[in-house]
Amino acid sequence: MTLEDFSLQWNDSNPRLLVHTSGSTGAPKPLWVEKSRMRASARITCQYLGLREGDTALLCLPLDYIAGKMMAVRAWEWHLRLLAVSPGSHPLAALAQTFPNESAIDFAAMIPMQVIRSLENEQEATALKNIKNLIIGGGAIDENLALQLHSFPNAVYSTYGMTETLSHVALRRMSGSEASLWYTPFEGVTISLDSNQRIVIEAPEVCAERLVTNDIGEMDTDHRRFRILGRADNVICTGGIKVQAEEVERLLANSISEPFFVTATPDAVLGQVVTIVVQKERSLASQSSVIDESSEHWLRRHYDSFTRLLPPYWYPRKALFVDRFPMTETGKIIRKIPSLID
Repeated sequence: MTLEDFSLQWNDSNPRLLVHTSGSTGAPKPLWVEKSRMRASARITCQYLGLREGDTALLCLPLDYIAGKMMAVRAWEWHLRLLAVSPGSHPLAALAQTFPNESAIDFAAMIPMQVIRSLENEQEATALKNIKNLIIGGGAIDENLALQLHSFPNAVYSTYGMTETLSHVALRRMSGSEASLWYTPFEGVTISLDSNQRIVIEAPEVCAERLVTNDIGEMDTDHRRFRILGRADNVICTGGIKVQAEEVERLLANSISEPFFVTATPDAVLGQVVTIVVQKERSLASQSSVIDESSEHWLRRHYDSFTRLLPPYWYPRKALFVDRFPMTETGKIIRKIPSLID
């Protein structure tokens, strides 16, 4: 979808707009949302960040999904100057090519992959650090990226939200002295946990219904701020023990040099076992679930890290190798890989 196409939809007489979920946990689903609630979401974000009329915003996310749509709506509703570039992995290189005389960006939204790729180029990294307000969503920010973001001179935030909440309803500061592990909800947003520790969102200005998410969370002592432990559908039940895949990833992040993620594979005895999927330049297993000597050697090579960092039931029992992680169009890893785990 082009910006012109979306502008026509936004300005037509229909009070609702059709959007689609990102598809990170299944097939993308259609969802009708009210334009008035999108306007409310835009206002809340722009006020929180202190944006002013005439500030420059960068649109570098696909307009097919809510994150891209909301960047355009924020610009239109708050009278920002909107610069739109192709939603690729190097948005600031695209900005320099498309708008060579533009350098001062007041507001941008990116996915982690775009931030990581930008940091790999010196000029792009400089431009990234000069963005006055950068929000990052659509995927987890790992510890290595978080460490780099902490030294940024301007405001960088991780976002929390989903299509149903019309983008984010809470932000977590990543840069400077205000950096935190906890997300702070916007005014008018209430976060709580249900009996299964799933995050529950009540945000009447942007979402008509109380929303029970699939995210497993923890509340701070102030009973307002919260952090995310992982997703309910990423809980691995192994021998009666529940293991959160994202927590295993967090604990192993600094001890494994290759890109990896954690998932579950079936096991006749334990039901499921913790399985680590490693991205290699060349696939050692040719997308096979058969654990050969290379996989066993990889597990042995990291066994000391497992014993030092993980409880015994959390140890990865299988390793799979792929050339490239399967991703959604919005840059999220698809953890359910039938071709690997069947």
